[in-house]
Amino acid sequence: MKMTKIIAALMLVLMTLVVAGCDKDNNQQSNKSTNTVVENKTEKPAEEKIKIKVYFPNNDATKLVAVDKTVKVAGTTKYKAAMDALMEGTDDSKLTTVIPKQAKLLGVTVSGDTAKVDFDKGLIKHFNGGSTGEEFLVGSIVNTLTEFPEIKRVQITIDGRNVETLKGHMDVSKPLSRMDELLK
Repeated sequence: MKMTKIIAALMLVLMTLVVAGCDKDNNQQSNKSTNTVVENKTEKPAEEKIKIKVYFPNNDATKLVAVDKTVKVAGTTKYKAAMDALMEGTDDSKLTTVIPKQAKLLGVTVSGDTAKVDFDKGLIKHFNGGSTGEEFLVGSIVNTLTEFPEIKRVQITIDGRNVETLKGHMDVSKPLSRMDELLK
């Protein structure tokens, strides 16, 4: 007798679930939520863009000049986007692109207030400047990244390793602070 009551109670619960699942309004609601999910999958995510300042030397190598650029940060960090913008160069005929086109950016990482910018050997191999050129190359990188208020210092590395200098004129073995003297 107890078993019959248990079976009857289970049947009642089961029938309630079946009837609830076949309810016309609930079924339509279920389809609506399914359609919403499908519609969201087909929508493209908005590309986030930010405005940054990128620094290039003027043609007579007397100062760095800030150039405003808008960069996409979707799929990357704002720091890498800034370095990519610097490496793209400038169309301004009064300014010089200082990073060699053959150089490859391997990555930008941030730890605390220090950004580490890693290039391949092409940065050293294809850079043809002297002491002033090296100073402006380093200054372009450092000042571009220190435009972000959370970045106070920049370490330049080659193939993941610290180097003493890029071309023998400037010590880059330690993280460098903003180079405001190049802006005047």
